[in-house]
Amino acid sequence: MKFLTAEQKKFYDDNGYIVLDILSEAEIDELGREYDDIFKRKADNNLEATWQGDWNTQKKQTQVQSIHGLQMHSAAFTRLLLHPKMLDACEDIMDTENILLHHTKAHTKPPGTGSPFPMHQDYHYFPFENDSMIAVFVSMDAADPKNGGLCVYPGSHKQGPQEDCSNAPGWHYLSQEKFPISKATPLSLKRGQIVVFSYLLIHGSYDNTSDRVRRMFLIQLMSADDTPLAKVHQSDCQRMVLRGKCISRDADIKKRHKEFTEMERASGAY
Repeated sequence: MKFLTAEQKKFYDDNGYIVLDILSEAEIDELGREYDDIFKRKADNNLEATWQGDWNTQKKQTQVQSIHGLQMHSAAFTRLLLHPKMLDACEDIMDTENILLHHTKAHTKPPGTGSPFPMHQDYHYFPFENDSMIAVFVSMDAADPKNGGLCVYPGSHKQGPQEDCSNAPGWHYLSQEKFPISKATPLSLKRGQIVVFSYLLIHGSYDNTSDRVRRMFLIQLMSADDTPLAKVHQSDCQRMVLRGKCISRDADIKKRHKEFTEMERASGAY
Protein backbone atom coordinates (compact mmCIF):
# COMPACT_ATOMS: atom_id res chain seq x y z
CA MET A 1 0.00 0.00 0.00
CA LYS A 2 1.35 3.41 -0.97
CA PHE A 3 -1.10 5.77 0.75
CA LEU A 4 -4.06 3.99 2.32
CA THR A 5 -3.84 2.10 5.58
CA ALA A 6 -5.13 -1.48 5.71
CA GLU A 7 -8.18 -0.18 7.60
CA GLN A 8 -8.91 2.44 4.94
CA LYS A 9 -8.60 -0.12 2.15
CA LYS A 10 -11.03 -2.44 3.93
CA PHE A 11 -13.43 0.46 4.46
CA TYR A 12 -13.35 1.23 0.73
CA ASP A 13 -13.79 -2.42 -0.25
CA ASP A 14 -16.75 -2.77 2.14
CA ASN A 15 -18.46 0.55 1.45
CA GLY A 16 -17.42 1.56 -2.06
CA TYR A 17 -16.05 4.95 -1.03
CA ILE A 18 -13.45 6.58 1.23
CA VAL A 19 -12.93 10.17 2.41
CA LEU A 20 -9.28 11.27 2.30
CA ASP A 21 -7.16 14.27 3.23
CA ILE A 22 -4.63 14.71 0.43
CA LEU A 23 -4.43 18.35 -0.62
CA SER A 24 -2.56 21.07 1.28
CA GLU A 25 -4.12 24.44 2.08
CA ALA A 26 -1.92 26.07 -0.57
CA GLU A 27 -3.02 23.55 -3.20
CA ILE A 28 -6.74 23.98 -2.50
CA ASP A 29 -6.29 27.77 -2.44
CA GLU A 30 -4.74 27.70 -5.92
CA LEU A 31 -7.39 25.33 -7.26
CA GLY A 32 -10.12 27.54 -5.83
CA ARG A 33 -8.73 30.65 -7.49
CA GLU A 34 -8.32 28.92 -10.84
CA TYR A 35 -11.77 27.32 -10.56
CA ASP A 36 -13.46 30.67 -9.97
CA ASP A 37 -11.47 32.30 -12.75
CA ILE A 38 -12.55 29.65 -15.26
CA PHE A 39 -16.23 30.01 -14.36
CA LYS A 40 -15.90 33.80 -14.54
CA ARG A 41 -14.24 33.65 -17.97
CA LYS A 42 -16.91 31.29 -19.28
CA ALA A 43 -19.92 32.99 -17.68
CA ASP A 44 -21.39 33.85 -21.10
CA ASN A 45 -21.36 30.19 -22.17
CA ASN A 46 -24.26 27.80 -21.69
CA LEU A 47 -23.29 26.14 -18.40
CA GLU A 48 -26.70 25.03 -17.10
CA ALA A 49 -26.66 21.30 -16.31
CA THR A 50 -29.62 20.55 -14.04
CA TRP A 51 -30.45 16.83 -14.23
CA GLN A 52 -33.37 16.17 -16.58
CA GLY A 53 -36.14 13.59 -16.33
CA ASP A 54 -39.26 12.73 -14.38
CA TRP A 55 -37.40 11.95 -11.14
CA ASN A 56 -37.69 15.51 -9.79
CA THR A 57 -41.13 16.44 -8.49
CA GLN A 58 -40.03 19.77 -7.02
CA LYS A 59 -41.83 22.81 -8.41
CA LYS A 60 -39.19 25.41 -7.67
CA GLN A 61 -36.62 26.53 -10.24
CA THR A 62 -33.09 25.32 -9.49
CA GLN A 63 -29.77 25.51 -11.28
CA VAL A 64 -26.28 24.06 -11.46
CA GLN A 65 -23.41 25.30 -13.60
CA SER A 66 -21.02 22.80 -15.13
CA ILE A 67 -17.78 22.86 -17.13
CA HIS A 68 -16.03 19.72 -18.35
CA GLY A 69 -12.32 19.25 -18.93
CA LEU A 70 -10.91 21.88 -16.56
CA GLN A 71 -7.39 20.68 -17.40
CA MET A 72 -8.02 22.23 -20.83
CA HIS A 73 -8.56 25.62 -19.17
CA SER A 74 -5.87 25.78 -16.47
CA ALA A 75 -2.60 23.99 -15.74
CA ALA A 76 -3.53 23.86 -12.04
CA PHE A 77 -5.96 21.05 -12.84
CA THR A 78 -3.41 19.25 -15.01
CA ARG A 79 -1.05 19.27 -12.02
CA LEU A 80 -3.85 17.86 -9.86
CA LEU A 81 -4.34 14.96 -12.28
CA LEU A 82 -0.69 14.03 -11.69
CA HIS A 83 -0.71 14.61 -7.92
CA PRO A 84 1.52 11.84 -6.50
CA LYS A 85 -0.43 11.30 -3.27
CA MET A 86 -3.75 11.24 -5.09
CA LEU A 87 -2.46 8.67 -7.57
CA ASP A 88 -0.93 6.64 -4.73
CA ALA A 89 -4.38 6.44 -3.13
CA CYS A 90 -6.03 5.55 -6.44
CA GLU A 91 -3.45 2.85 -7.12
CA ASP A 92 -4.18 1.31 -3.72
CA ILE A 93 -7.92 1.35 -4.44
CA MET A 94 -7.75 0.16 -8.05
CA ASP A 95 -5.08 -2.49 -7.42
CA THR A 96 -3.15 -1.38 -10.50
CA GLU A 97 -0.43 1.15 -11.29
CA ASN A 98 -1.70 1.56 -14.84
CA ILE A 99 -4.16 4.44 -14.44
CA LEU A 100 -5.81 6.35 -17.28
CA LEU A 101 -7.90 9.50 -17.31
CA HIS A 102 -11.48 9.18 -18.48
CA HIS A 103 -12.73 12.75 -18.00
CA THR A 104 -13.05 15.65 -15.56
CA LYS A 105 -15.87 18.04 -14.75
CA ALA A 106 -16.87 20.74 -12.29
CA HIS A 107 -20.30 21.48 -10.84
CA THR A 108 -21.23 24.66 -8.98
CA LYS A 109 -24.46 24.85 -6.97
CA PRO A 110 -25.35 28.47 -6.21
CA PRO A 111 -26.71 29.45 -2.77
CA GLY A 112 -30.43 28.92 -2.32
CA THR A 113 -31.14 27.56 -5.80
CA GLY A 114 -28.59 24.80 -6.36
CA SER A 115 -30.10 21.76 -8.09
CA PRO A 116 -30.23 18.32 -6.46
CA PHE A 117 -28.83 15.26 -8.27
CA PRO A 118 -30.91 12.04 -8.29
CA MET A 119 -29.59 8.78 -6.92
CA HIS A 120 -27.66 7.15 -9.74
CA GLN A 121 -24.67 5.03 -10.72
CA ASP A 122 -21.98 6.47 -13.00
CA TYR A 123 -21.86 3.03 -14.63
CA HIS A 124 -24.78 3.86 -16.91
CA TYR A 125 -22.88 6.76 -18.47
CA PHE A 126 -19.77 4.76 -19.37
CA PRO A 127 -19.91 1.00 -18.63
CA PHE A 128 -16.67 -0.97 -18.54
CA GLU A 129 -16.02 -4.70 -18.76
CA ASN A 130 -14.15 -5.01 -15.44
CA ASP A 131 -15.78 -2.09 -13.58
CA SER A 132 -12.42 -0.51 -12.80
CA MET A 133 -13.79 3.03 -13.03
CA ILE A 134 -13.55 5.25 -9.97
CA ALA A 135 -14.42 8.86 -9.24
CA VAL A 136 -12.20 11.30 -7.36
CA PHE A 137 -14.54 13.94 -5.92
CA VAL A 138 -12.73 17.08 -4.75
CA SER A 139 -14.84 19.18 -2.38
CA MET A 140 -13.82 22.73 -3.20
CA ASP A 141 -15.93 24.04 -0.29
CA ALA A 142 -17.08 22.67 3.04
CA ALA A 143 -20.15 20.64 2.06
CA ASP A 144 -23.12 19.16 3.90
CA PRO A 145 -26.79 18.40 3.11
CA LYS A 146 -27.81 22.05 3.51
CA ASN A 147 -25.58 23.38 0.71
CA GLY A 148 -26.09 20.48 -1.68
CA GLY A 149 -23.57 17.95 -0.41
CA LEU A 150 -22.95 14.40 -1.57
CA CYS A 151 -24.84 11.36 -0.24
CA VAL A 152 -24.28 7.64 -0.79
CA TYR A 153 -25.68 4.16 -0.23
CA PRO A 154 -22.71 2.47 1.48
CA GLY A 155 -21.94 -0.98 0.10
CA SER A 156 -24.26 -0.59 -2.90
CA HIS A 157 -21.35 -1.09 -5.30
CA LYS A 158 -21.50 -4.79 -4.42
CA GLN A 159 -25.01 -5.05 -5.92
CA GLY A 160 -23.74 -4.38 -9.44
CA PRO A 161 -25.56 -2.28 -12.02
CA GLN A 162 -29.15 -1.38 -11.09
CA GLU A 163 -32.00 -0.60 -13.47
CA ASP A 164 -31.72 2.71 -15.28
CA CYS A 165 -35.15 4.34 -14.88
CA SER A 166 -34.53 7.54 -16.80
CA ASN A 167 -37.07 8.84 -19.31
CA ALA A 168 -34.69 11.58 -20.52
CA PRO A 169 -32.17 10.69 -23.27
CA GLY A 170 -28.62 11.38 -22.17
CA TRP A 171 -29.49 11.36 -18.46
CA HIS A 172 -29.41 8.34 -16.16
CA TYR A 173 -30.85 7.66 -12.71
CA LEU A 174 -32.26 4.85 -10.59
CA SER A 175 -35.71 4.39 -9.08
CA GLN A 176 -36.06 7.18 -6.53
CA GLU A 177 -38.67 5.06 -4.72
CA LYS A 178 -36.31 2.11 -4.36
CA PHE A 179 -33.34 4.34 -3.53
CA PRO A 180 -34.77 7.51 -1.95
CA ILE A 181 -32.34 10.27 -1.07
CA SER A 182 -33.92 10.36 2.38
CA LYS A 183 -32.37 6.96 3.18
CA ALA A 184 -28.92 7.77 1.79
CA THR A 185 -25.94 8.50 4.03
CA PRO A 186 -24.91 12.18 3.83
CA LEU A 187 -21.20 12.98 3.61
CA SER A 188 -20.20 16.17 5.40
CA LEU A 189 -16.87 17.22 3.95
CA LYS A 190 -14.28 19.77 4.90
CA ARG A 191 -12.95 22.19 2.31
CA GLY A 192 -10.38 20.37 0.20
CA GLN A 193 -11.28 16.84 1.26
CA ILE A 194 -11.49 14.15 -1.41
CA VAL A 195 -13.96 11.29 -1.76
CA VAL A 196 -12.91 8.36 -3.93
CA PHE A 197 -15.77 6.06 -4.92
CA SER A 198 -16.63 3.21 -7.26
CA TYR A 199 -18.69 4.05 -10.35
CA LEU A 200 -21.11 1.35 -9.14
CA LEU A 201 -21.75 3.17 -5.86
CA ILE A 202 -25.29 4.56 -5.70
CA HIS A 203 -24.98 8.27 -4.94
CA GLY A 204 -26.62 11.65 -5.43
CA SER A 205 -26.68 15.07 -3.84
CA TYR A 206 -29.07 17.46 -2.12
CA ASP A 207 -30.38 20.78 -3.34
CA ASN A 208 -28.59 23.84 -1.98
CA THR A 209 -30.99 25.58 0.40
CA SER A 210 -28.26 27.46 2.25
CA ASP A 211 -26.57 30.83 1.78
CA ARG A 212 -23.31 29.05 0.82
CA VAL A 213 -22.04 28.00 -2.59
CA ARG A 214 -21.06 24.36 -3.18
CA ARG A 215 -18.29 23.81 -5.72
CA MET A 216 -16.86 20.45 -6.67
CA PHE A 217 -14.33 19.03 -9.15
CA LEU A 218 -14.59 15.42 -10.30
CA ILE A 219 -11.97 13.19 -11.92
CA GLN A 220 -12.98 9.83 -13.43
CA LEU A 221 -10.20 7.26 -13.75
CA MET A 222 -9.99 3.79 -15.25
CA SER A 223 -7.52 0.95 -15.46
CA ALA A 224 -5.46 0.73 -18.64
CA ASP A 225 -6.35 -2.95 -18.68
CA ASP A 226 -10.13 -2.38 -18.77
CA THR A 227 -12.32 -2.17 -21.87
CA PRO A 228 -15.33 0.10 -22.47
CA LEU A 229 -18.57 -1.71 -23.32
CA ALA A 230 -19.87 1.17 -25.43
CA LYS A 231 -18.42 4.04 -27.45
CA VAL A 232 -19.88 6.79 -25.28
CA HIS A 233 -18.80 9.81 -23.23
CA GLN A 234 -15.62 10.45 -25.21
CA SER A 235 -13.94 13.47 -23.66
CA ASP A 236 -10.85 15.66 -23.87
CA CYS A 237 -7.61 13.87 -22.89
CA GLN A 238 -9.42 10.56 -22.52
CA ARG A 239 -7.01 7.61 -22.01
CA MET A 240 -4.16 9.93 -21.05
CA VAL A 241 -1.75 7.84 -18.95
CA LEU A 242 -1.51 9.38 -15.49
CA ARG A 243 0.53 6.54 -14.00
CA GLY A 244 2.14 3.36 -15.28
CA LYS A 245 1.63 2.44 -18.92
CA CYS A 246 -1.00 1.55 -21.50
CA ILE A 247 0.07 -1.57 -23.37
CA SER A 248 -3.05 -1.65 -25.57
CA ARG A 249 -2.48 1.82 -27.07
CA ASP A 250 -2.37 1.69 -30.88
CA ALA A 251 0.74 3.13 -32.57
CA ASP A 252 -0.33 2.78 -36.24
CA ILE A 253 0.91 5.88 -38.09
CA LYS A 254 -2.31 6.01 -40.14
CA LYS A 255 -4.32 6.43 -36.98
CA ARG A 256 -2.30 9.30 -35.54
CA HIS A 257 -5.02 11.92 -36.22
CA LYS A 258 -8.47 11.24 -34.87
CA GLU A 259 -10.36 13.15 -37.58
CA PHE A 260 -8.32 11.47 -40.33
CA THR A 261 -9.00 8.04 -38.85
CA GLU A 262 -12.75 8.66 -38.69
CA MET A 263 -12.82 9.84 -42.32
CA GLU A 264 -10.84 6.80 -43.45
CA ARG A 265 -13.23 4.48 -41.66
CA ALA A 266 -16.23 6.26 -43.21
CA SER A 267 -14.71 5.84 -46.68
CA GLY A 268 -14.04 2.15 -46.12
CA ALA A 269 -10.27 2.52 -46.38
CA TYR A 270 -9.92 0.27 -43.32
